[in-house]
Amino acid sequence: MGRLIKQTPWTNCNDNGTDVPLAKRLKRSQHTDGSITRRTPSSELENQGLPIPTEYITEIPDSDVDEDSKDLISGPPLRPTALESALAPVTTDKEAIAEYEASRLGGDALGLEDRLGQRKWTKGKSSIYVDAFNLALETVLQDEGHLFDETEIEVFQQWRSLEYEAQYLYVSYQQVTKQVVLRHYVRLFLRKTSAWHRINKLGYFNDIADLPKAVQILQNVRPLPASTAPLPVNPGELEPPVGFTLRSEFTFADASSQEITTLEEASSLLSLEELKTLAKEVKVQGKNKIELLKAFRRASRRQSGLDWGLQRTESEETTVSTDSVNEQQGEIGIRESPVRTNRDEHFVRKILHHTGPCIRLSLAPLKVFERVHLVFYRSTEWTENSLTTIILARISRRNFPDYVVSRSANIFKSRAALLEFEASIRTQYRVDSILEFNGNPTKEGLQEVLDIFEEVYPRWKILLREEQLKEDRVYESGEGAYLRRFSPAWVYTRIVHKGVWVLGRFKMHKREHQIHGELLAQHLFHAARRGAWYQRKALLEEHYMAALIPLEGRDTDAQKKHWKRIALRTCEEGLRDKDCHVIYHYDLQKRITKLEKSLKVVKREQHDFSHARLIKPTERTVEGTRIERASTPGSRPNGESTTSGRGAKTIWRDEREGGGEYGVEAMCLSHYRNEGWKGYHAEGGIIRTLFAYLFFDILFTYIPNVFQTAYQICPLDLHTDAFYSSRISEINHRLVEIGNGEAGRLVREVHAHHSQKQTCVIGLDWSYKLDDLLEIVKCFDGVALATICQVMAQEYRQRGGGIPDLFLWHPERQEVMFSEVKSENDRLSDTQRLWIHVLTGAGIKVELCNALARTS
Repeated sequence: MGRLIKQTPWTNCNDNGTDVPLAKRLKRSQHTDGSITRRTPSSELENQGLPIPTEYITEIPDSDVDEDSKDLISGPPLRPTALESALAPVTTDKEAIAEYEASRLGGDALGLEDRLGQRKWTKGKSSIYVDAFNLALETVLQDEGHLFDETEIEVFQQWRSLEYEAQYLYVSYQQVTKQVVLRHYVRLFLRKTSAWHRINKLGYFNDIADLPKAVQILQNVRPLPASTAPLPVNPGELEPPVGFTLRSEFTFADASSQEITTLEEASSLLSLEELKTLAKEVKVQGKNKIELLKAFRRASRRQSGLDWGLQRTESEETTVSTDSVNEQQGEIGIRESPVRTNRDEHFVRKILHHTGPCIRLSLAPLKVFERVHLVFYRSTEWTENSLTTIILARISRRNFPDYVVSRSANIFKSRAALLEFEASIRTQYRVDSILEFNGNPTKEGLQEVLDIFEEVYPRWKILLREEQLKEDRVYESGEGAYLRRFSPAWVYTRIVHKGVWVLGRFKMHKREHQIHGELLAQHLFHAARRGAWYQRKALLEEHYMAALIPLEGRDTDAQKKHWKRIALRTCEEGLRDKDCHVIYHYDLQKRITKLEKSLKVVKREQHDFSHARLIKPTERTVEGTRIERASTPGSRPNGESTTSGRGAKTIWRDEREGGGEYGVEAMCLSHYRNEGWKGYHAEGGIIRTLFAYLFFDILFTYIPNVFQTAYQICPLDLHTDAFYSSRISEINHRLVEIGNGEAGRLVREVHAHHSQKQTCVIGLDWSYKLDDLLEIVKCFDGVALATICQVMAQEYRQRGGGIPDLFLWHPERQEVMFSEVKSENDRLSDTQRLWIHVLTGAGIKVELCNALARTS
């Protein structure tokens, strides 16, 4: 059970990872993901995709909305798991680390021994990273040890037998940010695992009495028993990547003297300045590492394999044949072997002589420990935050709500299921690398994705049937909605989704239509994409299927009308589908209207969507002085520009606040304050904070499997439909209380119990003053506030963004208002229109505040 630990007040713990607005409306015809996309910080929940380049836009857009009414999103996609979104964002607290080390030095154990079985630490030699690493390992072996074979168990036994300083070095290896008093496999583990690191620059001599000995221990060759587990064969990956599999022997770390053989690897050890110094010695030039490496390559082809102690007499442009070089070497008795004439080897030896011995983690045991992390944290990313969250919570530097931890031991039913899930993640990354991460996909790249799709498709169909049986017979309280995220079928569904996009690019529209039908036939995976699937399926039926399917006795015109009627039914099914998000309804309604007009449906039988039209906000114009700054041509730092343009950030001078420079939202907020309003530029922060206050106890009510660790800031099902349905009685009772004006009491109770501890809860920003929050809920109409909370409870993930920029309240009038601020050439996104519709429908005033630059 999570427990509350008393402490004195400290810094805020805000939910910075999820409190971000949704991006503007994206071009769905250019997006392989089809999901409701958001700007994605590192801790954002939902799977994201990148827009597909314009060279590959389908010939007919999926949506009838004008091209200029849509925006593209940008930025690399990040795909944290459900649990990652439920963990608190952690910045390592140096003071807390020092306090922990001091407590261990003084013999004040934190209770970790009970969790670690017979593990005993030498007094005065302990680290939060090693302790957290071992806590995760021992917990997994105790609860889910069946997921590892005898070879991997032997690796863990060898790990336990390591001297403490070697463990500390290992765990610290991946530590990217420098900390105070840290210890070493753990320190190495926290660094970039694929990179080499100079031993003389590890900088931990104060922590390790004998660093060379610790390094040698990690580099010792250790025998392993043969595994009796069958070799996995996974679709899209015939065998694991090279180096991922444990063999008959292993080392915890590699030695540079045995592994670094290429100039690329060796040059990665040097800074740009060091490379330039080396370039001067061999008389080559370059502005960056890429240019310098190319210059070294040219020198390798032109120059002989001379010893580094030999002075060069020829110029850079001199060309010497290999035969003449060998002759010269024999005449002057150079120590170099005649076989080793490749100049690269000299560069490599020169660099290694400069850097000294280097170390990196061996890949195979590293992947085993990453598997431990995946099982313990239910996460695919191991970061410093993962480890420090545990210890910082235990020493009262992070406080989590009190709830019952119900850790599922059957998320991965077998070792084979775990390995297949890992392999599916790697296959997904291959697909994303081709379509999204490396510019415009080539025809060869698209064909590779299509081949992967064909390999995955049969296995996907099998897993769909298995998961449907589990949904019908095993899952009882909706937990399948989030437990299925750890099924390979979840990943395969996304790969299939990407595959149908490629089918469209190859104009294989008949197969594409078939797969879209199969995607829509299942309701278990990626429900957020169902709207995009309906849109594309209807488009195919309207424009392509008539020419691809036999006429069956119909003439050409009758065939086209037949398929248009099918497209009409597809759109109607999309509107009826409870899993089709309302954000797609507008486009489906427009296509229905267009199809009925084309089919000449009589007026009385046509659909009337007037009742579903989104309510438009009241508009106001605020004039101000905009500051124009020249920017470098083509330069858009962080994807934005200070010059005028669609979606660009603008800077304004606010005469009401002394003429300082502000963003457009702050300038408009100042205008409202002059009219007696109080307010925040919150972008949903107030709404999420109020929801956390008002539903605090309901968020942490016991539901099986939703709390997998004691360090969560929300239940795992909060971002699924299961959250509302599994707590419907409690939620409806709370909505009645809010509607009856009890919000103030609820806010006071939560603040009294948790404000001093700054308990970490999703969406809850402790920086908002209690007096302001009480004034806000007093100004809110109770029924209106209950309506907003109900929307959040039903669709917390989808409603995470799009809330208007400004939240305002007028104490004298007892009134609240939202205002969405737009500057020149900016416009409302779909998610913003939806929130405006919800707020206005609840009786809350919403304004669209247009910022207009004052003309001289």
